[in-house]
Formats: sequence, C-alpha cells, structure tokens
Amino acid sequence: MSLSHALLTSLLEKSSSGYDLARRFDKSIGYFWHATHQQIYRELGRMEEALWIESVTAPDAGKTRKRIYSVLPQGRAELQRWAAEASPVMDLRDELTVRLRADAVIGPLGTAAELQRHIVLHQASLERYREIEQRDFPPDRPQTRRTRINHLILRKGMLYEESSIRWAREMLGVLLEEDGAAD
Repeated sequence: MSLSHALLTSLLEKSSSGYDLARRFDKSIGYFWHATHQQIYRELGRMEEALWIESVTAPDAGKTRKRIYSVLPQGRAELQRWAAEASPVMDLRDELTVRLRADAVIGPLGTAAELQRHIVLHQASLERYREIEQRDFPPDRPQTRRTRINHLILRKGMLYEESSIRWAREMLGVLLEEDGAAD
C-alpha cells in the first residue's frame, strides 16, 4: 500500500486542507498506517501532479498558502484500481520477538522489563480504542454499512491489542520463572 491510497481514501471521506488532513489522518488511518505530516504534504504534491487530486485556495486562507484538496475522477479510478488488487498478508517485523529469541539462546537478558513496558503500551492503545468505540459506535445508535465497516476496523485493532497483552503476560510468566530450567 502506498500513502497516496490512504490519502485518497481520507480525502474522499472529506475534502480538507493539508493540515486538517494530517490531523484527521493521525486520528484515524494513522492507527494502522503511519506517516509524518511532511510525508503527507510531499505526497499531496505528487498526487496533484498525477492529477489524482486538485487544490484550491481556502476561503479562509488570508495571507497563508492554505489549500483545500479534493479527489478528481482519475484519483477515484486509481483508488478503485488499487482496491481491486490482491493485498499481501501483514508482514510482521517485531524487534522484541527477536530479542526474546536471543534471550532463549543466550540466557536471561533482562527482557522482562521491556516486555512489561510493551504491556503498558498495548494497554494504553486498547484503552484509547475502547474510548473511540464508546464515542463513535454506541450500541444504541443505528449503524450504516460504512460505520459497521469502520467499527470492525477498530475491533481489529482492539483484538490485536488484547491478544498482544495476553501473549506478553504469558511470555512474562516464562521470563520470570524462578527455576531457570535449562533446555
């Protein structure tokens, strides 16, 4: 996936200035596709050159260079083309797991503290996702197809965090075993 496809999706949801797009991105797609604001602005320039998007001076721009970006038909066609492609299975690269393998080979390396830190981080992410779920998907509010899809995307993140916490706690139990039994 490229950043341009994530930005096209976000702009189809709502035309925005670069600044507003970057802020919205951080609070939505940014949970599973990371990009700096600088990367977003560079990509907007490339997308405009490719005629996937256009920008106009914002009515409230004043003396600033604020522009409002929107998707052109070529951009919608590109997003449809890309969405029809097969997507690869997520490539998991996890430095902590490699450290734990080293711990298994060399012996106790003090990775328990790092694992505990990861548990705290996963718990914080899970709590943030739960707050978003309560705010955006209350059980008494009818959901459209779009909101059900977005809710299930959020649930995927929640399930990831929950399983990461369970796994890390199980691993922590092994790391903290007192008998230190050797293989």
